[in-house]
Amino acid sequence: MAVRAVRGATQTDADEREQILEATTELVAEVMARNELTTDDVISVIFTVTPDLTAEFPALAARKLGFHEVPLLCATEIGVPGALPRVIRLMAHIATDRPRSDVQHVYLRGATALRLDIAQ
Repeated sequence: MAVRAVRGATQTDADEREQILEATTELVAEVMARNELTTDDVISVIFTVTPDLTAEFPALAARKLGFHEVPLLCATEIGVPGALPRVIRLMAHIATDRPRSDVQHVYLRGATALRLDIAQ
């Protein structure tokens, strides 16, 4: 079993609690589904948000999905001028037998612009 990192991002339309929770729920669910993971496979998850998102912690959405024993951390991205606004990112550390090349990174909504090479 190896430790791999899975990246993902999504974007909200506004800095509203429900939008942050909805977008994060969708992102986490897609990462889990595309990589055929259970919460037992997840070692930890780091969430970041752009400085314009302050209405809720994205980790709350993961807790509501059953990530009760998984260490979660939220942080703010650096405020780079001209950067895509209202973005939620995650980096999940997972235990898996998949080779690095088979890990499915997930970019949704407006965040597909961040990684056009791998966005779905």
